[in-house]
Amino acid sequence: MPDAAKGSGRGAAFFDLDKTLIQGASGFHFAYAARQTGLMSRRQLTKDAYANLRYRLRGATDDQSDAIRLRAAQALTGLRVRDLQRLSAIVMRRILPRIYPEILSVAYAHQDAGRPVYIVTATAEDLAVVLAQVLAFDGALGSNAGEVIDGHFTGRANGVYLYGPAKPVAIRALAEREHIDLSASYAYSDSISDLPMLEVVGHPVVVNPDAELRERAIAGGWEILHLDPIGRRLFGVTVLGTLIAAGVVTSRVTNRRRLRNAQVRRHAVAVVIAGFRRKLLGGGGSSGAGGRRSIVGARLLNSVLNR
Repeated sequence: MPDAAKGSGRGAAFFDLDKTLIQGASGFHFAYAARQTGLMSRRQLTKDAYANLRYRLRGATDDQSDAIRLRAAQALTGLRVRDLQRLSAIVMRRILPRIYPEILSVAYAHQDAGRPVYIVTATAEDLAVVLAQVLAFDGALGSNAGEVIDGHFTGRANGVYLYGPAKPVAIRALAEREHIDLSASYAYSDSISDLPMLEVVGHPVVVNPDAELRERAIAGGWEILHLDPIGRRLFGVTVLGTLIAAGVVTSRVTNRRRLRNAQVRRHAVAVVIAGFRRKLLGGGGSSGAGGRRSIVGARLLNSVLNR
């Protein structure tokens, strides 16, 4: 629960979006919406799905984030701004179930304590603003989706890209406009790339931190929250898969042993029957008592074997 007594003035709370406020990357859900409306290929969606999974498990480097921004801008080439805005309903339908309820409770507790709450993300600002409105937050800061001429995206990335050092710049500008005391404010993020944002406030909190940010948080005595269970789920699936595979191998070995044992038993039975046949049918020719015994024995043996 946030402490309202700390700080000399009115603070605020700033939340990163991906892997902090929601599970995974919001960009993938935008890509999914674009695929559903025919604006993106299945191949590109598959690549974004893989990138989303990798991001959830490992985070993203600066180069990877820049590459994602350029690819997103290029994907919008020729698209009307209005078409992009119409994707918001599909994107919201996918993002809302992935919001961490614990973080949402923390955000609302900040509001109840008198601190406005803002989303600060590298995601397109239009999407961030819509999400903030749906969640009843006080606002959002986000990136420019790309260059627009005559209501269409050109495919070139331009304007503010709210990533890394750009976040504290935007936060300071907002704080100045809204008379917010940053020393009394909180910031939440998962990535070392957001270290500048975390350091601009008096109360940094790391959520699902990458390894480097975790070390920094421990050194600084910052609060650490772990909310994303996907790594543990994947580990559990891996273990389960291993056990299933081991069971299949064991079953195959057992089946081989059963088959081999059955073959041995059949061979033994065949040997016994052969010996029994010789004894039962033995005794020379077919005349006399020995012959009669041979005929009766043969009929009896055939009746048993043919059952």
